[in-house]
This record gives sequence, structure tokens and C-alpha cells, in this order.
Amino acid sequence: MNLSFPILEAYTYLNTANAGILSQNIADWRTKHDDDFIAGGSMFRTENLPLIDKLRNTISGLFGSKTENTFLVQNFSVGFNTLLAGLDKNHRFLLLEEEYLSVSYPVRSGGFEYRTVAIDKNLEENIIHAIDTFKPTVFSFSMVQYISGLRMDDEFIQKLKSNYPKLLLVGDGTQFTGTTAFDFEKSGLDALIGSGYKWLLGGFGNGYVFLSDQMKEAVYSQKKLAELPNTPFLKGKTHLSMCFEPGHLDTLNFGALNESLAELAAIGFDSIEKLTQTLSNKARFELNSRGLIPDWMLDRKYQSTIMSMPLHENKVNQLAEAKIICSPRGTGTRISFHFYNTEEDLNRLLTVLDGRN
Repeated sequence: MNLSFPILEAYTYLNTANAGILSQNIADWRTKHDDDFIAGGSMFRTENLPLIDKLRNTISGLFGSKTENTFLVQNFSVGFNTLLAGLDKNHRFLLLEEEYLSVSYPVRSGGFEYRTVAIDKNLEENIIHAIDTFKPTVFSFSMVQYISGLRMDDEFIQKLKSNYPKLLLVGDGTQFTGTTAFDFEKSGLDALIGSGYKWLLGGFGNGYVFLSDQMKEAVYSQKKLAELPNTPFLKGKTHLSMCFEPGHLDTLNFGALNESLAELAAIGFDSIEKLTQTLSNKARFELNSRGLIPDWMLDRKYQSTIMSMPLHENKVNQLAEAKIICSPRGTGTRISFHFYNTEEDLNRLLTVLDGRN
């Protein structure tokens, strides 16, 4: 598939972890969508409603979630807060330190009892110790940490679920889904929730919720006491879809995600992972040799495409002057690589970091 990303003609874009970019194909699709809306009004809406179910089938098929356990939401926060609202308040949460606020704040502000775990070279041991001593009922975490880029170990997640089957595992997939081939049903997770505007390149206003059968039973079980409405336009709605998908879903934003998923699937998530991991591994080695990322980050079996560097302000300004787009996050400067990035992009970055520009 021939994809065009106009921004790449003007910038070295190392900022997908902040926002994915739109292809020209999707921009054209969005324009046609609204032109058809202008011309058709309510008739257009009726004719395009099947697009929502098409997206549900597409995304569940690509990432191994049961269609009936897949819900479409506007973003991660909407999905996660809806999930929390359906859980019993007696649940005890385990969180990671320096976790993304959209993960940690709703737990803390929701009045749940919680404990945090330090992120360091002993992460897995720290988690096991906290589970054995704190006895959490839910472990909620980002699949990829938004600052450091640390990626949770796939095999460790499966091991956790096997050893602690009653522990509900909830992942934020926003910085993860779209970077690798992934099968939710085999992952050990009980929920994966994410937004589509980063690595899925779908633009803003769309996201997804994948639930295991175990989590499906835990969420909104009390809502089953309420009788479902019998209004014709709500026919087919379940108790959970009434909660996760209330009101109208936007065919523009969800349709854009569906178009992007088709583009990514044509490339292949295996191919995307191979391309990005090759480039990211080289970047990690180069940055580590310059003292910009720690040794222990090189040793992890599963790696993300995100890295964070402690740079002085003048170096950050030099990157901006060189039209290299990245993000300040925490105490560092974050870069990230998607399939449209090249070794030439990495070399431009290293040239500025080395003061050779």
C-alpha cells in the first residue's frame, strides 16, 4: 500500500508517542465522509451506521478479542473510568510508580485502596512481592510506560494470570497496540483499553475496550438487575454496551480508525514490529553508548519503541531548530519510532546530540 504522510516532508517526526500522524488517504476519506454528510443528512447517518459494527469486527479480529467483549469508546480515559465505575469499591489496586495519570488518578480519586510498585531493574520481583504482601484484586498498568518506554514482559503477564487467576489484570494499550502482533485472548489480560490516535494512527476521538469473560462478569454485574430499554433504535444493546457505548458513536472518528486499521493490516503488524524494533534497538544502543539511557533498559527481552533522554535545554532547542519533533516528558526528552521512521531519521537525531550539525 502506498501511504503518504505529508508532515514527513518537512520534519523528522519522532513523536508518535505523543500523537500519530494522519496519512493522506485517511485525510481524503474524512473529507469525503463529511461531503457525503452534507449532501445526505440523516439519510447519510442511517446508511453509515453499519460502519460501527464493521470497526468492532475489524479491531476484535486483528487483536484477538471476542466481538461481544469489544466496545468502542472515545478514548482510554472514558473506557477506564467506565470500567472503574462498574467495579465494587472493595477492590484493592496495585499500580506502578510514575504511572500515566489517566491510569493512576481515577483509581486514587475513586477511593480505591491501592499500593504502588517501583519501576527499576527488579520490576517483576517488585510486583510479585507487592502481590504477595498487599493482596491486590486488580493490577492496573500501562503496557508501555509513557515516559521511560519500559514495556511490560508479555510472558510475565501470562505467568501472573496463571499464578494468580483471581487477580484482574488491566492494561492501558494506548502506547502499545499497533506496535506488534497481539492476541488479547492469549495475553493473560482481563482488560485492554486504549486510544486510537497514537500507534494506530486513527486520529482523535476513538478508542477500544477489550474484556475477558472474567472481567465481563466483574463489571456492572449489579446493572443486570435493571431491565434493558425496549426502544427500537436500542435493539441489540446489552447491559455492558449501554454503559460503555451510551448515545451516538461518531462515524467520522471511528470510521477513520477503521480506515487506518486497514492500512496497518495491509503492512502487517509483524512487519511493523520488525521494522520498528530494528531501528529502536539501534537507537537504544547508540543512546546508551552516550550515557542517555541506563544499561538495564537494554537487557529486557520485550522492548518498546519509546525512549527518554536527559537532555539540557540548549540541546532540546537544537533539536527543535533541526526540525526534529519530540516531547518533554518527566525529566527527559522522549522520542519514539514508528514504521514510517528510517535510519536516516536516527542519524539526524544523533548528529544533533553529538553537536555535529
